[in-house]
Amino acid sequence: MIEILEGFPGNVVAVRASGEVTRDDYERVLIPAVDAAMKGHDKIRVYYELGPGFTRMSAGAAWDDLKLGVAHYWHWEAVAVVTDHDWIRRAIDVFRFVVPAHIRTFPDDQAAEARDWIVSSLDKPTTRPS
Repeated sequence: MIEILEGFPGNVVAVRASGEVTRDDYERVLIPAVDAAMKGHDKIRVYYELGPGFTRMSAGAAWDDLKLGVAHYWHWEAVAVVTDHDWIRRAIDVFRFVVPAHIRTFPDDQAAEARDWIVSSLDKPTTRPS
């Protein structure tokens, strides 16, 4: 399941994933949120929490994630991913070079720092915190 998080500027799409994330979650929640943000901004940012309740992403959701990334390729400004799932951190590190945006991963206990960073001027380093 994907839920939209409130309290972020209009250029930030902020979501929390829990349980299994499916194609339906992308098509009903995430894609419309990204499309709405794109209407008012040339560049958008994504804040994505994948906490302990997140279990997996279905193949359909992974495909929609790829399509969404490619469709808005030049419009991504920054992505903050909050998770303690090591496999997600490793996947982001492997594919980081493909996305023309600032990307940082944060452990679950640094969610507040991730929220601050995604709305900041992005003059901070784009490497993963230690």
